[in-house]
Amino acid sequence: MPVKLVLTKPEISGRLTLWAVELGAYQISYLPRNAVKGQVLADYLAEMTGELELINERTELKPAVGKTWDLFTDGASCAEDAGAGLVLGIPSGEEHTYALRFNFDVTNNEAEYEALLAGLNIARKMDITKLRAFTDLQLVANQFNGSFEAHDSLMQKYLQLLKELAVRFEHFELAQVPRNQNKKANALSKLAALTFSHFRKQVWVKELPSKSIDNDLMVASVVEEQLN
Repeated sequence: MPVKLVLTKPEISGRLTLWAVELGAYQISYLPRNAVKGQVLADYLAEMTGELELINERTELKPAVGKTWDLFTDGASCAEDAGAGLVLGIPSGEEHTYALRFNFDVTNNEAEYEALLAGLNIARKMDITKLRAFTDLQLVANQFNGSFEAHDSLMQKYLQLLKELAVRFEHFELAQVPRNQNKKANALSKLAALTFSHFRKQVWVKELPSKSIDNDLMVASVVEEQLN
């Protein structure tokens, strides 16, 4: 039952009264949560404990030749900051997860493209030749597949770069998935967009210095930052 009822209305039932007596010894008070954003980290850690591995460049990347890998990406842009989440894995269970923080202003659509482009570059670095990519943004998937046209000049640049990277794989496909099938990448993107002062040192975050369409190095030029 909600803690609020125990602390504020224990008279509703006998069981609540007993719990109120027990909790009364600890001087606990109830305050409603006003800001949902501040709860993202706690919710994510509670749901993903034991499943999430944030890796850095020192992690040995295993050869992936011949395997078909799945890449799930998501980008998040808010008033304070922006970031992306990547989940790269194979059906047998091997999985790598990344949180990317952007040091530049992006729209939601640009953040989605940045996430996808970063994922493709990481896959290439791992010698992956067969890749299935998934995004929950219909715009990106449909622009790549030709269902939508990219009218905006920035979207055209992102789309062109995406196509150039895609042809470097032996097999590549991109599809849109519902947000509820992209929960890990979505949670990572929100984590990356939050302040990192509360993270422990074993958590690493990749930092992109500029937009992918503004340079050729892309993910290869990211700077790692050990969090204090």
